[in-house]
Amino acid sequence: MQTQDDARVQMIEQQVRAWDVLDERVLEVMRRVPREVFVPSEQRFLAYADVEVPLPRGQHMLRPSVVGRLLQALLPEAGESVLEIGTGTGFVSACLRGLGGPVTSLELYPELAEAARENLADLGVRGVEVIDADALRVDGATRYDVIAMTASLPVYDARFERALRIGGRLFVVVGEPPVMEARLVRRVAEDAWASQSLFETVIDALVNAPRPAEFTF
Repeated sequence: MQTQDDARVQMIEQQVRAWDVLDERVLEVMRRVPREVFVPSEQRFLAYADVEVPLPRGQHMLRPSVVGRLLQALLPEAGESVLEIGTGTGFVSACLRGLGGPVTSLELYPELAEAARENLADLGVRGVEVIDADALRVDGATRYDVIAMTASLPVYDARFERALRIGGRLFVVVGEPPVMEARLVRRVAEDAWASQSLFETVIDALVNAPRPAEFTF
């Protein structure tokens, strides 16, 4: 009978590594963080499948392969400050903390934020602050080395890149179904940013994010 540890190794080798996630720090942190702890009990059989796991309020956990690509793109270092947009149940939060410095994570839905706090506490993860907040209130007054957005933007919103320190990195998925583009944005100077296209995917949109203007005739 396959154990959770076996399933985690299989996930990493057959799903995450197979999608060009080759950085050993990323693979190791995904080995250490037990994904099943963050999956709702009724969905636990999906913990190590490469699917989006349903969460309350119509939200979903990112597929493990997408999490791997997100972590590999950002590669937080020890001491770097991290902002996560969309805590969900805390899996990506725990992985980000395992790679880098303190994590501030914003979650719109209080029940998800509370579940994330409980999951992180159960695993003894420290250095992650989960805040009940609408990410669209980010104003750039506080700056971060790393920003991870686990929800997509139908239209790119520059407020998030303005919250980066110089040299900081933002992972963001932009667009609408059926195709969205994952990007890595770097702040290279006070008034300059560089953007790199990473891959195509489809993930949940950030709640309340602006949408493209509709054509009228």
